This record gives sequence, structure tokens and C-alpha cells, in this order.
Amino acid sequence: MPRPAVTGDVPPQLRLPPVTSTDDETTTFDLDGAESFLRMFHIAHPEAGPVGPRLAQVRDEVAATGTYRHTADELSYGARIALRDSGWCTSGVPWRRLKVRDLRGLRNAAAVAGECAEHLRLACHDGGIRPLVTVFAPDTPTAPGPCVWNEQLVRYAGYADGLGDRRYTAFTEAVRGMGWRPPAEPGRFDVLPLVVETAHEGAQLFTVPPEVVREVRLEHPDLPWFGDLGLRWHAVPVISNMRLCVGGVTYPAAPFNSWFVGSEIGTRSLADEHACGAAREVAEALGLDTTTERSLWRDRAAVELNRAVLHSFDLARVTITDHHSESRHRLSWLRSRQRPAGNRPAFRLDPAAARRARAGGPARFTPHPAETTRPQSPGRLAELLRRRAEG
Repeated sequence: MPRPAVTGDVPPQLRLPPVTSTDDETTTFDLDGAESFLRMFHIAHPEAGPVGPRLAQVRDEVAATGTYRHTADELSYGARIALRDSGWCTSGVPWRRLKVRDLRGLRNAAAVAGECAEHLRLACHDGGIRPLVTVFAPDTPTAPGPCVWNEQLVRYAGYADGLGDRRYTAFTEAVRGMGWRPPAEPGRFDVLPLVVETAHEGAQLFTVPPEVVREVRLEHPDLPWFGDLGLRWHAVPVISNMRLCVGGVTYPAAPFNSWFVGSEIGTRSLADEHACGAAREVAEALGLDTTTERSLWRDRAAVELNRAVLHSFDLARVTITDHHSESRHRLSWLRSRQRPAGNRPAFRLDPAAARRARAGGPARFTPHPAETTRPQSPGRLAELLRRRAEG
């Protein structure tokens, strides 16, 4: 049965105004995106009533403030559609029932970091991964929103001698220059601090509380020695440096998660020599010839690493999917997804945000010369979590 249509043509007086200029500076607010999104929302949710009055309300709000505030239902719908259409929603994720945490009132770095830790705790859910989106304060004409530098909330340090995750060597050096200190004996899986930047505080460091970082130690179903390699990986992939764009409004900090695809860990993170580089030691333990690429030792090692990842996550009862299942899901998604459009809700990655996640800069905002950046104590976030749990 077709859905009810949105009430007829909207009278001209209720349509959103065109983009205008003020003091020779063009307004950056996407009015077309706002109107398209609101129409889309009201078609999907006829119980919200006719779109005309809402467009009139938004027209007045944009005229008065230069932006508008989404209702809770609009925000939830926009975030879910953005995740569905982005391609980041792994197979089996019930995107219509995704939990959207509306934290648009938070602009201070400590509060954002504390709720990022809470996101990790809630998402893990004793291994049965819960897909979540946490939305912080948006950019407005008067107050830009916060941003998280890290690519994911949990990433491992990379050191100049090749120890750890080499993808984040530059980021590790940057946060060390900002005040972070690695363990006395650096290891392969040292969790990097969160870097949260706000316009009024600059970039701030926060230790991720160990109690919210669920990790899975890797063992192999057929190779008893595999566990002695000491490999492990974190349970929840929370992408944290993409901005959420919904109806002309940009939320620069909107961490979201589904669950891992096994090959993302086994092949791209553990096996790759530009990441953790574990393929060689696995190949040597298997007795493979690593002096020539024609022995395909990298491929054989990657297969065993991927087997170990899937086996270990299943053993720990942590949700994960394999790359074959995911390939079928992606093909189905490509066939059925909406065609790209600039005004549809989306998660987007800016080039500058991608550089911050790997190189530890450039800063989104120019810090005040008097500002200093110091790592916050791990107890501070732990205390925030305890207070929330008690409340």
C-alpha cells in the first residue's frame, strides 16, 4: 500500500527562503538541503503531520539565527539514513532500530570525551555489539561544534622503532608532543588517548578508561602456538572523525559503530606491514619461505590470521562478520541504495579530518597562544562513568 503523500504543494510563503548574502559574505547554510530533508522525513513519518507548518517554523528560525534545530525524531531519522546510505552499516545491522544518543547540548571537551567512553561501554554490551550513534553539538553561525581527531575511539600507538600500529606513528608522535606519555615499557597494543578539540578550549587529551576498552585475545582453532604471539584487538569499531550532515546542519562530532568485519582486523590491521606487520612472524612460525614473494607466504599468513580473528571473537561471544558475508551484503546495498545526492543525510570525511587522524594535525581551530594542552587523568573519565552509572 503506498504511503500517504505529503500535503500538496507548499505555498510560496511557507517555502524556505533562498540563500542570501549578509555583509558581502555568502551564507553557508544549505537551505535546499533543509527543505529536501524535511520533505523526506515527513514522507517517511506521516504521523508527524503536514510538512508546511514545519517549513514555516524552520524558515523563521533560519531567518533569526542562521540555522535551525532538528527535533529529536528528525535527528534520529537523519542519523539512521546517513548510516544506512553511507555503506558503513555492516550486514545484519537493524538500521531502523539504531540507538541514536542525542547529546547536542555538549560542547566542552571533557564532556565529549566522557560520553565517548560511555559510547564504548554501551556499544560493547558484554560482547553482543549494539550499533550506536552519539551526536554532539552542531556547527552554528555563533558556535562551531567540537571534533574528535582520532579515526576510531580505540586505536593503538605506533612507535618510531616499528613497534605497534605503524599507521599511527605520526599521530603517536603528535600526542606525545602534546603531553601524552606511553607506558614505561611500550607495547604493541597501547591505547592512544582521545584528542577532542573545541573552539574555546583547543585540542585536549583524554585517556580512554581501560574498563571501557573490551579486547579479544587471539588464538587459533588448529595452531596451539598461535596464542603465544600475544596478538589481540579491540572489540568495537567506533568511527569518530566523520561529520554527520543532516538537512543543512553539520555535526562535526558524531561517533558511530556497527561491528567488525574479520578481514578489517586480520588482513588490514594485523597482517599489513604498514600496520602491525604480524604476517611475517606468523609465516615464520608456520615454516613458510619468507625470502621470496612467490611462496605466497603473506597470503597464507593472512588466511590464518583471519581464521584466528573469527575463531577468537566467536569464542569470546563478541559480534563479528566475515568478509564473504559482507561482500554479499555490499553487493545488495549497491543494487538497492539511493543514488548519491548532495542534500541527503550522510557521514562525510573531510581531508583535514583524515590528516588529523593519521598525523595529529592540523588543528580545526587556531588555539589561543596562552592555551596549553595537557592529558587528563584516567580517573577523571572513570569518575564521569561512575556518576552516570549511579545516576
